[in-house]
Amino acid sequence: MKTKKKSIIIIALVVIVAISYTVWLVCKSTPPLILYGNVDIRTVNSSFRVTGRLLQLNNEEGDQIKQGDLLAKLDDKPYQIALAQAKANLMVQQAQLDLVTTGYRKEEVAQAAAQVSQYQATYDYAESNYQRMVKLIKTSSISKDQLDNSLTLRNQAKANLQTAKQKLDQLTNGYRKEEIESAQASVAMAKTQLEQAELNLADTELYAPSNGTILTRAIEPGTMLTSGTPVYAISLDRPVWVRAYIDEVNLAQAIPGKEVYIYTDGRPDQAYIGKIGFVSPTAEFTPKTVETPVLRTDLVYRLRIQINATGSGQADELLRQGMPVTIKFTK
Repeated sequence: MKTKKKSIIIIALVVIVAISYTVWLVCKSTPPLILYGNVDIRTVNSSFRVTGRLLQLNNEEGDQIKQGDLLAKLDDKPYQIALAQAKANLMVQQAQLDLVTTGYRKEEVAQAAAQVSQYQATYDYAESNYQRMVKLIKTSSISKDQLDNSLTLRNQAKANLQTAKQKLDQLTNGYRKEEIESAQASVAMAKTQLEQAELNLADTELYAPSNGTILTRAIEPGTMLTSGTPVYAISLDRPVWVRAYIDEVNLAQAIPGKEVYIYTDGRPDQAYIGKIGFVSPTAEFTPKTVETPVLRTDLVYRLRIQINATGSGQADELLRQGMPVTIKFTK
C-alpha cells in the first residue's frame, strides 16, 4: 500500500516538472512583440504677429536653424513712427498729470488776487455811486436814466468781482480729485499704448522658435502680409516620436516608460532606443497606413514612443517625417 502511494506521488511530481518545463520552453520560444509604425516629427508654421511688407528672408528650404536665429524681417518704418507717436503722447499726458498734481504757480495765484482787488475797488465805487444816485433821485436832481445807468454799472462790477473770486478760489484750491484721477488714467493708457507700440516693433522680426530644418519657404520678399500668414514651415529636431498601434491582446505589454528598440529599413542592425510615453485610452480602427499582421478591421490602441534625445540610441538626422519603422519590445 505504501509502495503504491509512493508511486503516485512520484508520478505527480514528474507530471508537475514536465508541465513546468513545457511552460518554460513555450515562454522561452515566444518571440518578443513586434509592432510597425511611423516617425512623427513635429512641425511649426512660423509667422509674424503683425501686418506689413516682407523686407527680407534669411533662409532657404533645407537650411538647419538654431533657436533664436533671425529668419525674416518686415519693413518696420510704420512701427517706428507709431512708437515715436506713443512716446510723445506719453510725454503730453505726463505733463498734464504733473500740472494737476502740482497745482497752479504762485504767480498765477498772485495775479488772480490782484484782479480780485481791482474788481473789488471798481464794485465799491459803483455801489457808492449808485447809492448817491438813489438819494438824488428823491430830490429830482437827476433823471431816471441816470439812476438806471448807475445801477447797470454797479451790477456789472459785482458780476466781474464774483468771477474774479471764483477764479482765485480755483487757483488757490488746485484741481479737483476727479481731474487728477482722469489725468492719472490718461497716463496709464499712454504707457499701455507705448508698450504695445514697442511690442509691435519687436514683432517685425521673426526668430526661430527651436532647432530644426526649414521644410517650406512659403513666400518671397516684397509680399504684403497679414498677421498669422505662414512664412516658413519648420521641422523641429526635438522631440522625435514614433506613432504605432497595438491590439488589445498585447496591450498589457505597452507600459508607459518601458524601453523599446526601434529599427529603420535602411539600418536594420542599428537600433534607436525609445520609451513609451502615451497609450491611448480609447480604441480605434487600424489606419490603412499602418502595416500590422492583424486584420485591419481589428480595434487597436495608439502608442506614442519618444526616441532618446541624448545618450545611446538617440535620434539623429536620418529619421525623417513619416518614415516607417519596426518596434521590438524587450521581454
